[in-house]
Amino acid sequence: MVLDKDIIPVKPEKVDELVKLWELSVRATHFFLSESDIVALRPLVKEGIKQLENVYCICDEWDKAVAFMGIEGNKLEMLFVHPQCRARGVGKKMINQALSLGVRYVDVNEQNPQAVGFYEHLGFRRFRRSELDGQGNPFPILHLKLKK
Repeated sequence: MVLDKDIIPVKPEKVDELVKLWELSVRATHFFLSESDIVALRPLVKEGIKQLENVYCICDEWDKAVAFMGIEGNKLEMLFVHPQCRARGVGKKMINQALSLGVRYVDVNEQNPQAVGFYEHLGFRRFRRSELDGQGNPFPILHLKLKK
């Protein structure tokens, strides 16, 4: 069972696998993104994974990543879970690890209500909203902070 597996630091050779996992996750949750949006974001995500100071994943029994997160300072920069592992405690396990590492902030697409609800359920609260995402696209971002 995946929940029995440890969360481990990502090795450089896993980056391409994580990009594929990102795409599977996004296609299952980010319905506001077009095919061209996903294609345009793919190289940015790959570079983002490489640039983050801390990237962790949890793998299944075949050593395939089923979830990963990237942390920069006290901010969770990305968290993606394989669609078949959603609502099974994997994301919560990842968040608990992130909190133990000092994460207190996360940004989430407003148009992804499942993710907004997930973070709010775990104690994050909105403190700001941006009309555009980090690439200047009209995908509003909610900036969340862990409630003390």
